[in-house]
Amino acid sequence: MQWTSLLSAERVCDPKYVEGQNRSIFVQDHDRIIFSAPFRRLANKTQVHPLYDHDHIHHRLIHSVEVSSVGRSLAMRIGHWLIEQGEIAEGDDHLLANIVQAACAAHDIGNPPFGHSGEAAIGDWFREKFSEGAGLFADAGQGLQAELTAFEGNAQGFRILTRLEMYRNEGGMRLSKAVLGAFMKYPVTAGTRVALPEKTPPYAGLKKFGLFQSEAAIFADAAHSLGLPEENSDAGRWWRRHPLVFLVEAADDICYNIVDLEDAFTSGDLPFDVVRDRLNTLANQTNRDTAGMTQAEQIALLRALAIGSAISVCVEAFKENYAAIMDGTFSEALIDASARAEAFRAIKALARDRIFTSARKTELEILGRKVIRNVMDEVLPVYEAMAAQGWQAEALPDHAAQIARALSLDLRDIDAPDKALHGLADFVSGMTDRYALRMSRLFSA
Repeated sequence: MQWTSLLSAERVCDPKYVEGQNRSIFVQDHDRIIFSAPFRRLANKTQVHPLYDHDHIHHRLIHSVEVSSVGRSLAMRIGHWLIEQGEIAEGDDHLLANIVQAACAAHDIGNPPFGHSGEAAIGDWFREKFSEGAGLFADAGQGLQAELTAFEGNAQGFRILTRLEMYRNEGGMRLSKAVLGAFMKYPVTAGTRVALPEKTPPYAGLKKFGLFQSEAAIFADAAHSLGLPEENSDAGRWWRRHPLVFLVEAADDICYNIVDLEDAFTSGDLPFDVVRDRLNTLANQTNRDTAGMTQAEQIALLRALAIGSAISVCVEAFKENYAAIMDGTFSEALIDASARAEAFRAIKALARDRIFTSARKTELEILGRKVIRNVMDEVLPVYEAMAAQGWQAEALPDHAAQIARALSLDLRDIDAPDKALHGLADFVSGMTDRYALRMSRLFSA
């Protein structure tokens, strides 16, 4: 892969666009993302703790802002090193930083309400409906079933960026191909991924799927311009990751691992000494004087030092694995290839055993699953009525029309079962935690 192609500023569906003299196209991409409604909705979507009343607990929007900050720092340092190595031109370090910052801001934009449990709830609901095989689900192909029964926020995010928001069905936000490449952690469709032979060598980009078939052509065009290596087989095609994906992924890994600890202390799920010791290990056993600091202030200091240390070791991991990253064969997260890998593994184990299993979080995940199922059960008849009326929204019977109006359902372009099912997924995944709860209560009244 070559940086001259990887930094492509060409917009999807708008190849003749020319950036302004005083504003980089990648800065414009960042602004389009953060001013969008899907980004604003992240303020009321779960990071770890659903429906939490504590003002200092992270939600998805704050997490995304923090990830974009860390990603920018990573990219500036990598960019400076690439200039020293003669890999990119003087000044292009700022392009890297702007690209990664934009991709980081968008990295969770497709997440449904209630976090990963919300993804599972949506997928489980679709799995049950496909197994019944009635109505809209009767003749669905394997590809559609694969992408909805394992519903994936990453693929929904790409759909929002390239189809649903701004220029609907005409490129969406029309972001640059470089930003879309840096965003795409899993450059494969669900249908291709499940059809790949079991002997396919493990690759980080195949861990999940990041594309719905409906947006596959958009990414294929971007991947061609970026020069991403393409893999073809009888199962279909997929691509190797853009090198900047590893920086976006590292920024996310750094933030959620470290900040989840801080939130666990704030919420009372973990005691001070446990959080202090884990963060101190990441911070390389700092000897800063903390006399006179409150426990919360000490944790905040250690969090900042830990993030700085993690950035440094991930930069070094990128340098050490640069050749494999650029030929598309590197297949680890940078934190796992870094000098702090063991410390991060300890944090992940602690989170798995004591944070993600806390009683309050578990109770609210159960509630969230019920809420999502209730809403999907009540909204499905609107799309079934659309099918019965020949996909004419104006011909909907009174009750279905009432529900569509009450929920502001966007029924444009719904003219086939697959589009109807994706339309349902678009609506449900776009809900905030609190809106989903309110709609569920409305339907249960």
